[in-house]
Parts: sequence; C-alpha cells; structure tokens
Amino acid sequence: MASSEQDNSTPPMPTSLFGYEVIDRIGEGAGAWVYAVSQPSTGQIFALKHVVPKTDKDMRYIAQLENEFTVAKQFRNGLLRRAIDYKVNKSLFRRITEAALILELVDGVALDKHPPMPLKTVVEIFMQAGRALSAVHYLLYVHCDFKPNNILVQPDGKIKLIDFGQCCRSNTIKERVQGTPDFISPEQVRLKPVTIRTDIYCYGASLYWALTGRPVPTLFTVEKADRDVVMKGRFPTPSELKPEVPALLSELVMECVRSDALKRPQDMHVVVARLGDVSAVLM
Repeated sequence: MASSEQDNSTPPMPTSLFGYEVIDRIGEGAGAWVYAVSQPSTGQIFALKHVVPKTDKDMRYIAQLENEFTVAKQFRNGLLRRAIDYKVNKSLFRRITEAALILELVDGVALDKHPPMPLKTVVEIFMQAGRALSAVHYLLYVHCDFKPNNILVQPDGKIKLIDFGQCCRSNTIKERVQGTPDFISPEQVRLKPVTIRTDIYCYGASLYWALTGRPVPTLFTVEKADRDVVMKGRFPTPSELKPEVPALLSELVMECVRSDALKRPQDMHVVVARLGDVSAVLM
C-alpha cells in the first residue's frame, strides 16, 4: 500500500495536545496531522505529528510514529530531522486512542512544492540529500521512502531529510508493499529485502523527477504487460528529455534506477562524489 493513503477529513484545530500549545496546522501525511506547537514551560517551538486511529487498520500509522521515534532519536547529523519525544494516550482497555511524535521544527519548503531552480542548485541540494541518506545508512538503516516531498529546503539553501516512519534495518523483508508509487524500487514492490541500494533507487527516481519534471515508470505505476519498460530501463534518459542536463549526470541517474540493485552504485558516498564532479563543471 502506498504511503500517500490517508484520511483527508480535516479535524477541528486543537488548542493543545499532550501539554503542548498548538500554534498552527502545518501539514499532513501517513494518517497524521502535523502542527507547530509550543512547550509552555520553556517557550520552545516544535513540530508535533498527531495520529488518532479510527479503525484497526489505522494502527499502522501509530506503528510508523513509534518507528520514526525509535530511529530519529538517534540522529546527530544536522541534515536529518531529529525526534524529541513520543507520547500516547490509552483507553481503559489499554488501546491507544491517540499518539504524538514531537519533532524538530524545520523552516523549509518541500522540494516538490519549491519553485523551479537552476541545475547547479538542484545538484547541490541532492548532494546534501545524498549525505543525509549516507548518515542514515551509517546507522544501518534504510529510509525506504526517499522522495522530493521528504526533502525540506530551508531559506539558506540547506536541507533536512524527514519522515522516517517506514525506515528499517538493512536487509529487512517487509510484510506489505510500502513506498510512494512514483519513487518505489522494484524490490519494494516485490517484497524483497531492502538495502541501501533501495534508497539509491528512490534517490535516483527523485533526481530524475527534479531534472525532468517527470516520474520514472515503476512496477507500481506501469501495467504488467509493460514491466519491461522498468526492468530493462526502456524510458527516456534525463538528457534526452532535457538537453541541458549533462551526460555525466544523466548517466548517473540512470545507473541509480537500474532494476537490478547490484548494478546500482554501491553506496551514497559514490553517488555524492560523482555529483560533486558534475557540480564542478556547471556554471
């Protein structure tokens, strides 16, 4: 099931949640509403991701919140959004009635909502994003849902990688399909083990979109009869769609989205180094 599935009915704006004063509603995703909140005792401002499960199926959103807290509380790299605290309320029968994840508040715009940028700026943003993924991989985790919507670009040009609800240990075999259709790797669709090369595919698909404005075809988005388009890479390269994209950059993207994970670059250090070579020759 794609991560974009959620209940879009907008709840009333709360005045407080788990002892935090609500300032504004700032986003939504994965069954959650996200608020800017203030801690009364300190005046500190945070983001609070709030989930109220309505059905048994919604408990997966609670699990994602808890998972993100487990992973993101370990972060020390400034390119990754940190988790501060995790809180739940339970009924008399110990069922979770609501949960909240307290997060670092980031003043940034998601890349997919950002105005068009020069090619060099796109490359620099993805170099930062590559370093962010590398920091996740250093902890032996795979993000599993890397996409433009999860890259926040701040006013100073620095980025934050966010949303670690689907993150898992490398070589995990998931029980159900998780990911976003336009950026999901073949192994995720086929419920094969996910590795750092899974993130490299999602990263390549995201860079393809950022360079061309078009998504790559994935096993989630093509008909079964057309799966060779994905498995054999029979779709236009970035430089074919946009001649201003250098051949070296176009080739790197196409290597990242190879269907065979072992034929992708071996890690994000290699990808970032090659992006650095591209950046050096861009005006």
